[in-house]
Amino acid sequence: MTTSFPILDGIIIVVYFLLMLGIGLFFSKRNNNSTQFTTASGRIPGWALGLSFYATFLSAITFLGDPGKAFGSNWNPFVFSLSMPFAAYVSARFFVPFYRQSERISAYTHLEQRFGAWARNYAMLCFIMTQLARMGTIFYGVALMLNTLSGISMYWIIVVLGCCIILYTVLGGMEAVIWTEVIQAIIKTLGALLILGIVLSQVGFSTIVTSGLQEHKFSLGSFRPDFFSSTFWVVFLYGFFINLTNFGIDQNYIQRYHTARNTQDAARSIWLCVVYYLPVSMLFFFIGTALYVYYQQHPELIFALKEQVAIDKGIALPNLTPADYGDKVLPFFIKTQIPTGFLGLLIAALLSAAMSTMSSGMNSSATVFLQDIYQPYLEPNADAKKQLRVLRMATIAMGCMGMAFGIGMIGVKSLLDAWWKLAGLFASGMLGLFLLGFLTKRVGNLAAKIAAMVGVLVISWLSFRDSFPEAWRSPFEPKMTVVIGTLTILGVGVVVARLMPKRQQ
Repeated sequence: MTTSFPILDGIIIVVYFLLMLGIGLFFSKRNNNSTQFTTASGRIPGWALGLSFYATFLSAITFLGDPGKAFGSNWNPFVFSLSMPFAAYVSARFFVPFYRQSERISAYTHLEQRFGAWARNYAMLCFIMTQLARMGTIFYGVALMLNTLSGISMYWIIVVLGCCIILYTVLGGMEAVIWTEVIQAIIKTLGALLILGIVLSQVGFSTIVTSGLQEHKFSLGSFRPDFFSSTFWVVFLYGFFINLTNFGIDQNYIQRYHTARNTQDAARSIWLCVVYYLPVSMLFFFIGTALYVYYQQHPELIFALKEQVAIDKGIALPNLTPADYGDKVLPFFIKTQIPTGFLGLLIAALLSAAMSTMSSGMNSSATVFLQDIYQPYLEPNADAKKQLRVLRMATIAMGCMGMAFGIGMIGVKSLLDAWWKLAGLFASGMLGLFLLGFLTKRVGNLAAKIAAMVGVLVISWLSFRDSFPEAWRSPFEPKMTVVIGTLTILGVGVVVARLMPKRQQ
């Protein structure tokens, strides 16, 4: 496989990076206090905020993971996207007004008021680990694609990309993050349409549909009530709980609700995100199916990729399945079939998919560090300049840890599977504890502590199934971790509170 990279495409990528850094420099002039850095002083219109959320959802995980899963299996993971409107309704109806009325930037301050400092610290730790997992997965995904296209070391790709994202996030704050995401959302959507157009020029639409139906590539999974395999209902429940975590308790989103001009704009932005993301998500799954049909018709064109993956993974070539190289198919197609000039635009779109999610993650994590660690425990009376300095240092630290996480993920089999497992592990406890405080009034500090401890044990049992003897292993599909973990914390808390005398609550 050649590793040459056209000069024109390289120039396009450099121009894109300079544009992002220029936006950061432009907004850096306004960042003279922590409020501007974290919430853009509440000046963001609802349409821009909706595009910002959409850009966060449309990450490198979608760009590579969705086509990879459709290529290697079917459309079962698309059910995750179908669950979004249900989570969006709950969040827009209940959570957004709650946060806007409280006027507290940190989502986890509410848990301290409800159950004590331990609850805030626990949820904050889950959030930070979720952000590190998300950033690491995206870093790995981008490195995987650029390595396939250029031959550059994945380690260097992660380091250079990470430094660029850290730089414009530190300079511009949340306002730069949102407006760069607006631009990135447009670039990513155009990139997806460009890929689809090129694929359709190689394989006709009717051919893709006919062949896909014959091989059950459009299947959404079994509809039987089975929670031990990846059925429609397992992915739907997983998607609902994860999207409820995103829209309802993830600091990454909650912080941006405060950037909106009013509550109506903040709620509307969630629905705009859903309207934008659902069809584009479907588009990426269709691209994966189209690539499967294309390479079934032209197996000689993908032989070089299969041979390289077999060597890298130590698998005999006859034993290699589409699932083994699904994540690399789209980068390989782009490298071998996209004309010069368009290649640079597509890589810029992929970089947009990575940078939007990671910049907002770094900013929100830094905000959590300031609001929930630094001010409560280290320096409660820090002045505005000190707070801004802490935010910038925390942004740099989170970016560096995200890069380390991404380097540690190099070699995972499936990008989407890796992210879903990590998200379920860290989101379960956070969502369960928050719902316990939000939905119930009787549950007090002690009952919540017991529920959280039981929940951690159940989540550990579900997540680390291979660490237990075979007779004690969880039989549930791994995506059920967030569902069972959340319901365990909620259920145990309610039951313990009812059994416990009120004076002990």
